[in-house]
Amino acid sequence: MHLHTGTHVVSMLFGMSVNWDTIFTTWLSALIVFLIVFAATRGRAMVPSGVQNVVEMVFEFLFGQFRANVGKNYRKVSTVLLTLFMFILTANQIGLLPTEHLTASPTNDLNTTLGLAIASSLLIHFYYIKNKGFGHWIKHFFQPIAPFVFLNLIEEISKPITLAMRLFGNILAGEILLEVLNNLAPWLVPIVWIAFSLFVGVIQAYIFTTLVSVYMKESV
Repeated sequence: MHLHTGTHVVSMLFGMSVNWDTIFTTWLSALIVFLIVFAATRGRAMVPSGVQNVVEMVFEFLFGQFRANVGKNYRKVSTVLLTLFMFILTANQIGLLPTEHLTASPTNDLNTTLGLAIASSLLIHFYYIKNKGFGHWIKHFFQPIAPFVFLNLIEEISKPITLAMRLFGNILAGEILLEVLNNLAPWLVPIVWIAFSLFVGVIQAYIFTTLVSVYMKESV
């Protein structure tokens, strides 16, 4: 049995290997997020219904979590965090569509999850410098005493790596199991697993975004 999950449509571009299926589903995920938000904000009503109601419920729940994790200044980073959550949530679910390898989740590619994690880490440092200054940013690596600079640097390097590996591992494993089950027992077992995978996709998007919000607390 040949597994399609975890393999990619690769070609060379300017001397680099490019996973075209990952690029396609990344842009598709971004388009879906845009359409959902557009539909939710078009013709907004004081008493929400339909898509607006669902999106507002999700956003209100996340705002409460951001307020608890980041503190009173959470609105400074709420837009970035909401965008991150919506994109990862959509990207996680695309791989569950019944297509022959065309719509594998971009988050089952380590390139994507590393990109998201590194971008999040850079944003954390950007907000730290913006709000507290470059000198304070350098100084915080030497807290509480100078020798701790090595531990602090290791911690900063490990954060994006663990964020990326957690998301990548969970999504890839879920899609591999889904493909195996579909080959062993079509329809019945995969339907149950798809429902479970939908739940896992939501949880992984929530965990990734929540951890980033916790890391941003000191920055804002």
